[in-house]
Amino acid sequence: MTTREVEHDITVAAPAAAVYRLLAEVENWPRIFPPTLFADRTEHTATGERIRIWATANGEAKNWTSRRTLDPDALRITFRQEVTQPPVAAMGGAWIIEPRSEAESRVRLLHDYRAVDDDPEGLKWIDEAVDRNSRSELAALKQNLERAHADEDLTFSFTDSVTVRGAAKDLFDFVNEAGRWPERLPHVATVRLTEDTPGLQTLEMDTRAKDGSTHTTKSYRVVFPHHRIAYKQVTLPALMTLHTGIWTFEETARGTVASSQHTVTLATGAIERVLGPDATVADARAYVHEALSTNSLATLTHAKQYAERKNRPA
Repeated sequence: MTTREVEHDITVAAPAAAVYRLLAEVENWPRIFPPTLFADRTEHTATGERIRIWATANGEAKNWTSRRTLDPDALRITFRQEVTQPPVAAMGGAWIIEPRSEAESRVRLLHDYRAVDDDPEGLKWIDEAVDRNSRSELAALKQNLERAHADEDLTFSFTDSVTVRGAAKDLFDFVNEAGRWPERLPHVATVRLTEDTPGLQTLEMDTRAKDGSTHTTKSYRVVFPHHRIAYKQVTLPALMTLHTGIWTFEETARGTVASSQHTVTLATGAIERVLGPDATVADARAYVHEALSTNSLATLTHAKQYAERKNRPA
């Protein structure tokens, strides 16, 4: 059998340890891989993991599973596809990060693969696909890794929660049924919700601000009944370059805790235009935090009322 081994590389203006961390921690992937909507560990040990990835391809949301081995001392991450598609019989490889200086790294992307039945035409097809995809992926990775590293101080997370005398399923249903939000949530004007693949939703929404204006956003949502809904906003307000979040519903001895977690990266170039010439990054952070928390808490409060009404004895 013929196994082909190839390598591509690129230089990144970020420290090697930071590059490794951004690649190793899958929760960062929506920041560094724009098509990635959500990435989650389904198995995890000290050195290995199985990860499930949801991403867009040609405007559609897809998901797949990969197995990785992590070596933080060597700054190396190996990967292996668990299920391949013809003409690929086997596919794996590694990310290797090498320090060039304190502020610069070389990222090497290695692949090894075989073609079904050792077919020469199939191997040629894989050669061309791996070369094309690796070059474009590394170029995009360089841009987004450098941006993610530079924006580290502009990225922050926070969580809003309520405790509910009701079932997690009812709270989940309220958030999952976003198509009914215009009749259930005062700050939502219109909603366009599609779910062509079960568990993968596209949500376009017009929301009302305090000043009466409306803002249109678009998100992809990944649904895990009945305890979690993760999303990535792809049409963003002016002050953000990234907005991801997770709704969670956890039953405890004190009641069901419903939470809305946000991760945001600020767009510094829009601060003056949106908030005025004297506004600072701290002002933008406070403004965005308040705006998102206001809507989250409004949704959580109405979800709480809905679930507690369902929980009342007849």
